[in-house]
Amino acid sequence: MEVPLLVNDFLRRASQLYPDKIAVVDGDLRLDYRAYQERVNRLSNALLELGIRKGDRVCILSPNSHFFLESFYGTSQIGAVLVPLNYRLVPADHEYILNHAGVKAVLVDWEYTGIVDEIRPRLPTIEHWVVAADADHAPHRDGWINWEALIASASPEPPPEVALQENELVSINYTSGTTARPKGVMLTHRNFYLNAYNMIAHLGLRHDDVELWTLPMFHCNGWGLVYALTGLAGTHVVLRAVDGAEIFRLIEREGVTFACMAPAVLRAILDYPDKGAHRIETQPRFTVAGAPPPAAFVERLERELGWQFIEIYGLTETAPLLTVNRPDHNTRADDWPRRARAGVPGIGVELVVLDDDDEPVPRDGVSVGEVCARSNVVFAGYWEQPDQTDAAIRDGWFHTGDLGVWDETRSIHIVDRKKDVIISGGENISSPEIEDTLYQHPAVLECAVIGVPHEKWGETPKALVVTRDGASASEQELIDFCRKRLAHFKCPTSVELVDALPRTATGKLQKFRLREKYWKGVDRRVG
Repeated sequence: MEVPLLVNDFLRRASQLYPDKIAVVDGDLRLDYRAYQERVNRLSNALLELGIRKGDRVCILSPNSHFFLESFYGTSQIGAVLVPLNYRLVPADHEYILNHAGVKAVLVDWEYTGIVDEIRPRLPTIEHWVVAADADHAPHRDGWINWEALIASASPEPPPEVALQENELVSINYTSGTTARPKGVMLTHRNFYLNAYNMIAHLGLRHDDVELWTLPMFHCNGWGLVYALTGLAGTHVVLRAVDGAEIFRLIEREGVTFACMAPAVLRAILDYPDKGAHRIETQPRFTVAGAPPPAAFVERLERELGWQFIEIYGLTETAPLLTVNRPDHNTRADDWPRRARAGVPGIGVELVVLDDDDEPVPRDGVSVGEVCARSNVVFAGYWEQPDQTDAAIRDGWFHTGDLGVWDETRSIHIVDRKKDVIISGGENISSPEIEDTLYQHPAVLECAVIGVPHEKWGETPKALVVTRDGASASEQELIDFCRKRLAHFKCPTSVELVDALPRTATGKLQKFRLREKYWKGVDRRVG
């Protein structure tokens, strides 16, 4: 008999085999797998009592919390579709997503109920409003049901079984908007199930792993870890807000062994001044997702702390893991971080790099093309946007929008976003290469390189730089710094010092926002 691959299997296994093992640590709250499963069951049964049925969309708007972890399985057990919202978006974005997805119920952290109330009159499909709050943050708000009160009267027993198929939806994850308006990525049980197995295999996950949740739970990069770590009965340690001191305190107290994070979090760890005051007995493995970190960050992590770095690459549309980059039989330990910005394809993942005519580029370490994927982790399409789906998936291949090259070890190097490539005088220039160079300057805290219009060359690189507190660097100093390390045509022709750079919650630079003012009124050559 064929048994469908359903993500509900992961929590059921852990709660049956290891009911007394700690599953979730959230502040002072510690849930073992028995309690975690019971709270999930209560949420499932409570949603059923509210009239939520298979296929209905349920949104969660929350920072990392045990409530968020409960929502993953509380919805999937009854066949509902979870729509996680990025809490850093503005109310107008929330309004667009909630209406576009046709959400029927919202689960909202106490800190964000005011934001939802602001747009509430313009959310016609929502019937139920649930506020997630612990005893210290349980304000009374008209029209809101308290999460704890909602589940208190619901049964802790498993909800009635719903017939589910592995190609049915678990979630609709809206893209982070680095290039355009968010699109609803439809991800299935099969997508997440196989991605979880890939993460177990390629990230070396174990039953005794303790994961620190620094990556926002609304982001797909973390979802595979929810299922993978739960299936192994590992421990989830919740971090509500990124703070260097709190990160080190939790690593020390909970014996953290693993974390997935954005480059900005890695920087917070490296720049925390009291690292030596903490007694860290584990040797955590860190994987960075959302954007490739500067090579200097990786070198500092391993040199200063002795912690292991694992590079992964993927997209929301691929659930997300496509490649992994760690020392193996093709690489030497002393040079592997620089060898591949993405790595080798995961198990069950087929990759090609195609030129503008959709022909494979040579595997010569030089020829650039678009990275395209074919795998069971590739999404089911964009919610209510068939034209966008057809544009992204052509001839069975998902076109990532990322540009890469192959090297002799069959590793993929991601050199840029397709729309972030700077074409100056006919030369393709990789903005990450310039950014990596700028990060070597002691005064540079953050930087972004974009193409700006140029009468002669079409466009040339411009660097926007945030300097470290107490440090300074002139425009010419930074240009000269690059010219000593890069071919001159690759170097910025201008540098602007700024206070901050626009980023998504997972650390991706929103370069389309940076480019807007420079290309306004110009016949655009970049997206």
